[in-house]
Amino acid sequence: MVRAYTQDHVYHHPWDRVTTAAWRKFTDPDTPALLSHIVDVHTLHRRLEPASGRLHAVRSITVRSPPLPFILRRILGQDAVVCHCVESTVVDARGRSMEIVVRNASLRGLLEVEERSTYRPHPDRPEGWTAFRQQTSIRCKPLSALAAVAEKVEQRCAERFQQNSVKGREVVERICKYLEAEASAAISC
Repeated sequence: MVRAYTQDHVYHHPWDRVTTAAWRKFTDPDTPALLSHIVDVHTLHRRLEPASGRLHAVRSITVRSPPLPFILRRILGQDAVVCHCVESTVVDARGRSMEIVVRNASLRGLLEVEERSTYRPHPDRPEGWTAFRQQTSIRCKPLSALAAVAEKVEQRCAERFQQNSVKGREVVERICKYLEAEASAAISC
């Protein structure tokens, strides 16, 4: 069984500001308080396609899980786990799109998670707003035979991912406001 959900959000900021904020999300000094599940982030690779101007980046993200459901604590013998994820990002500045795919690299024998996010100018206000879409799928693998247990594990994971998504959007929104104030101050000088 796979649990999947989609979340849409509109940032009332231009695409370039929102994508800049998204890049700064993990390095912002105030972020650890909101995104306490993020343990570490490293850029593994990045390259710019000269012809198209597209930026490709790959980062490793290490996250700490919340307390695990009872059945998983019994299987793993621990209350929480550290999971390593790989984030692949393509930014097309000319086409004004940013696409991010995150997959877990560890614990894949137990759980497969894929999160796809896109940032594009909002169709109604392309110069001032940004449309954000996040699609997540979660599959609990070894418990497939125990469908009811697998469904509860997937539901709990989905709830936690949705809570963390809200926190991530809050961080991007706060950084957008900071960037907006910074730009206004630079213009008035």
